[in-house]
Amino acid sequence: MGFEFSWLLLALPFAFVLGWLASRLDWRQMRILQRSAPKTYYRGLTYLLNEQQDKAIDVFVQAVQNDPDTIELHFALGNLFRRRGEYDRAIRVHEHLLARADLHPHDRDRAQYDLAQDFMKAGLYDRAETALKKLAGTSLENDGLIALLFIYERAQDWKLATEVTRQMEKNAQGDFSGRRCHYLCEQAVQAREGQQYEQAAQLLEAARKEASSSIRPHIETIELWLRQDRPETAWQAILALETRDTAPAALALVAHHLSTLAQAQGHEHLVQAQAFLQRQYERQPSLDILVALVEVETALQNPQAAQWYLLRQLQAPSLVAAARWMGQTAQLPAIDRPALQQALQRAQEPLMRYRCAACGFETRRYFWQCPGCQSWESYPPQRIEEL
Repeated sequence: MGFEFSWLLLALPFAFVLGWLASRLDWRQMRILQRSAPKTYYRGLTYLLNEQQDKAIDVFVQAVQNDPDTIELHFALGNLFRRRGEYDRAIRVHEHLLARADLHPHDRDRAQYDLAQDFMKAGLYDRAETALKKLAGTSLENDGLIALLFIYERAQDWKLATEVTRQMEKNAQGDFSGRRCHYLCEQAVQAREGQQYEQAAQLLEAARKEASSSIRPHIETIELWLRQDRPETAWQAILALETRDTAPAALALVAHHLSTLAQAQGHEHLVQAQAFLQRQYERQPSLDILVALVEVETALQNPQAAQWYLLRQLQAPSLVAAARWMGQTAQLPAIDRPALQQALQRAQEPLMRYRCAACGFETRRYFWQCPGCQSWESYPPQRIEEL
């Protein structure tokens, strides 16, 4: 008994020393890992700054394998995969983060939002919508609403987009009445194309009430009258635009309608259109107004039209207007006219496009929402030649 007790007394100090050594080794290993982690970050960031994404991904993948608990590395890796178009791998990274029971609530919201971004980039909008709705009531709710708005606008689901804008206003994210005005106008256009004219008129009236300063409901109403073959009503609606503060630039969008209506309704309307277009051109020169004015002057056979037109060309030269005038005037020799007019036509076609001020996307017709970047009212009502 005394012998065993003696051995126990001798073993206790030895066990203490072993435990102390083990703890020192664990602490040293932890310090080594802590020192190596920043190096991993710096190496990965260096590769990113040098636009060497492949090497950055290799570094971060190795770091995640060595230390699966590193949250920020997971986020960095997932975002890198998404930027490279490897959406499946990005989705797996963020789903792995969401599966962790020990994830901090804020990091869980980040992972949920990043997962939704993965789905959106991959074109999986239904799954993105589901993921974004889970952000309601979180610190990233507003970011989620912005993304949802993009999805609904892209899908042209104007009713759901309207609901999102109202929620965003409740969250004090701004005034979206102008956007809702566009949604109502888009629905009115759909109704008009489906020959549901009464419904289209009701939607346009609601759009005017939603944003009284917007010019679009008035423009779309003119298009509706023309579609219903109500030329005199459309004529009066165009003339009424002159009294609106926002009208000068927007009048360029309906100048061709005024010219067409005037030519169809006779001399009195042509004289009225001539005076109206001249006033608008003096207020704000516009290529579309000038072209419409050239058409009206030609129809009136005004002997002073050429002199007036040439004066405007000296003040603001326009290849487009010159081509239009050449096609209508009879002052050029017949042998030269077709070839010269054809050459001018080819040269002026690119200049007749509209260009988005947000992304530079060019189109042949005017859009209220850019087909490229989805921005609203980003197209100035001027042709490229005027910009």
